[in-house]
Amino acid sequence: MHDPERPAEEPSARRDDGSGCDGSGCDDGSRGDHGDGRGSRPRGARANARTRRGRAAAHRRRGRIVKAVGAAAVAAAVGGMLLWGNGALDALLHPDGADGKAAGTSSGAADPAALSDAGRVLQVLAHPDDDLYFMNPDLRYSIAAGHPVTSVYLTSGEADGINARAAEVAVTPPDKAAYAEARQNGIRSAYAQMATGDRDSPWKRTVVPTEGGGHAELDVLIAKPQVNLVWLQMHEAGHVWAERPVSLHGLWDGKVPRLESMLASGSPVKQQFTYTKDQVVRTLVGILTRYEPTTVRSQDPTPGRYPDGGRHYTDHQDHFYGARFVQLALGAYAKEVKDRPHFSVQNYLGYFNGWLPNALDPDEAKAKLNILDTYAWLDRQNHCGSTAGCGDLKVADKPTGNHWSSSINYARGTATSWLAADKEHGLWAFKVLDGQLALWHRGGLLGPWSGPRLLPEPNGTVMDQGISTVTLTDGRIAAFGTRTSFGAKPADYRREVVYTVQRTPGSEEFGDWTALGTPETSDENWTSDISAPAVALDGSGRLAVYVRDGAYTLRGRVRSPAGTWGPWDRYGGSDLHGSPAAATDSAGRRVVLAATTKTVLAWSQPKPGAPLGPATATGLPAPALPITAQSREDGVRLWFRKPNSGGVATALFTGGGGLKVTGLTDLGGQAGFGSVTASGRLLAGRAAGGRLGSDIGPGRPWERSPLMFVGAPSSTLNGKSTVNLAVMGLDGRLYVTSAADDPNAHLAPWQPVGPPNDAP
Repeated sequence: MHDPERPAEEPSARRDDGSGCDGSGCDDGSRGDHGDGRGSRPRGARANARTRRGRAAAHRRRGRIVKAVGAAAVAAAVGGMLLWGNGALDALLHPDGADGKAAGTSSGAADPAALSDAGRVLQVLAHPDDDLYFMNPDLRYSIAAGHPVTSVYLTSGEADGINARAAEVAVTPPDKAAYAEARQNGIRSAYAQMATGDRDSPWKRTVVPTEGGGHAELDVLIAKPQVNLVWLQMHEAGHVWAERPVSLHGLWDGKVPRLESMLASGSPVKQQFTYTKDQVVRTLVGILTRYEPTTVRSQDPTPGRYPDGGRHYTDHQDHFYGARFVQLALGAYAKEVKDRPHFSVQNYLGYFNGWLPNALDPDEAKAKLNILDTYAWLDRQNHCGSTAGCGDLKVADKPTGNHWSSSINYARGTATSWLAADKEHGLWAFKVLDGQLALWHRGGLLGPWSGPRLLPEPNGTVMDQGISTVTLTDGRIAAFGTRTSFGAKPADYRREVVYTVQRTPGSEEFGDWTALGTPETSDENWTSDISAPAVALDGSGRLAVYVRDGAYTLRGRVRSPAGTWGPWDRYGGSDLHGSPAAATDSAGRRVVLAATTKTVLAWSQPKPGAPLGPATATGLPAPALPITAQSREDGVRLWFRKPNSGGVATALFTGGGGLKVTGLTDLGGQAGFGSVTASGRLLAGRAAGGRLGSDIGPGRPWERSPLMFVGAPSSTLNGKSTVNLAVMGLDGRLYVTSAADDPNAHLAPWQPVGPPNDAP
């Protein structure tokens, strides 16, 4: 376990052997018969047809509701009351409202369950407990909401085989198979507790063949068969960063031709097996094909290194090389399997959460720790009936980890500018689906939505989550992101910044991707650790893109009005984390903001067209990641979450006579984490329970929608009087709502865009 007092420059292994968080997992592609079928989608063409016919009937029923909402929206717009104050219709559609409030006062309170499938979540972890430390509370929210959830564990997390607290290590003989079983028992107890409230709720455990030629254990929670665990049971590395050829890292780099199994005692899987690199990918593609997820959760494939010369990774090598196998499998799945739903991906930060400000409020952190206490088997009662143990005693001395129980951070997909409006009042949404840029468009104020339309990617590449947009001086919209490239050799793995631009203003056609490269020349140096891009256009027409590099400094490229891009300039700063935020003030000067572990740093142009000035200390307190910036008043306004709270704070940056920070204000809000978006009077972000919280009138209490979503929300003003808000649901569909930019307004019921997400 990491020592929480040790500085980031001196990483230490979480366990004596450096195993960090580990795990077991499964997967093949099989689902098993879960009785009522809620845990998975039926296999085979006829079963799929039956499933889709059932969904079609449900969609027709939902369609009547959607049409009613749409008709009311048009009528309201024509009457100059665009989608706000729609209390009568809201009450008709959803009498109880969200959170038991009257529907007319809830935030977009039409129940998403009446509009779409719940969405299916598949998580892929390196070790048992990675989900509990780094993906909770999202995991618990999904289970509580009734979403089908499947967790796949790549390795057995056997470590040194000693399942004991520190004081008992010397007298406890190692038994890797038994320790792997104990960790499985702890995970089953934790999931049973999250799903049913009873850690002893029984599981059905079976063996399933994998597409990679091995076998996996499939566990189905009998009381909640939509909750599945898949154990692939490969060897773990046994150390956070040291070279261990017999590992996922060694397999990825070709240092070993195949990786052996490490079967847990008590597992129904008895036959040993090995996997080549391709067989691991085939196994994961098989799992994806069987479960057909609409949301995939994975660890961070590019976590970076500590700023000590780049010697040590900031995360366990199993975590990020496991995530790279997931990336490769998702790319193959998207390309090869056509009869499937669209899917989005969410990546999670790992060990470095322990050095960042805590993102969770005390109640949420306590609930997260309660699940970890169950996994850690604190009471030592043999409730599972296993001689191996009922949990992971290595973490029992400190179930909080290195403050991991008090935080959660998304590694990608935190940008909030992916929804854009044009001068004709049309709306454009840009997200990543199936590893490609997905585009949705609504023409004009009342036009129908189209999309998603996927922009093709070159072979061997996938788009990373997180798109930022900017409107150019001629009215065209440019969309920026990063993409990952794969090749025959390990060194071919790299990330780079790319962008595409509308061919003409208002056109649904976008040009070919333009690559801007990366300030990180080699994956070996900083594990391709660059942030998502932040973009801004200054008053002289110069476009700039900024990223945080692997050395935790600010880098950027500027395009001249003639269209020529300059080099990756160095703008300094230190200890930067997350992605920078950029906006342009009323004088046309670009302002760039970036969070550190202690404060916020700022850069600004002295005038439009001039180079960016030096990093400036703001004196602001450390924010919980991520941060959001937007042009407001006569400057650039920053929004951020307060650590250990989830509440939102704001401050204004002005550039006249030197950069100044004024008006630091606590805006309150429902406890939550992650990005907040702001447009006009609207402020919205993830609230307690994973739902969307919103504030559209100063002095009014925050409201909570029933909608659960992936990544960051986005909003934009459409003209001077209408604010629009969008999220990507867990079902892989775009959801939109609107309101008048008025202190007495309410968000309209959420509307899904496009048909139910069954297949492209």
